Amino acid sequence: MRIAIIAHDGKKPEMVAFLLKNKDKLKQVELFATGTTGGHVANAGLKVTKLLSGPIGGDAQIAAMAATNELDMVIFFRDPLGKHPHEPDVQMLLRICDVHNIPLATNPATAELMIEGSSRID
Repeated sequence: MRIAIIAHDGKKPEMVAFLLKNKDKLKQVELFATGTTGGHVANAGLKVTKLLSGPIGGDAQIAAMAATNELDMVIFFRDPLGKHPHEPDVQMLLRICDVHNIPLATNPATAELMIEGSSRID
């Protein structure tokens, strides 16, 4: 299974905590992340392939992976109350996930359900 992970700045600690909590379920998962999120995840001791930072193309790289069926799900912990200069890239990623039927979680509760559901299938 291939999962892309992204987190806005205020959500990066929450993403790391989520991944560590689900570490056993993610043993056989290949993680991809935007650059800064990936750095936090790697510093926590998890294996992750880091792409560009979101604002400089990482969101677009993940969208391209979704569009070419290189991902099984995307977990994107968004900060819905913050302003983000790369919001058009975020919207493009969400749209691509919808167009290509890629499961997308934007909060920990949904991500938990997706991880739990995928572990029952595998």
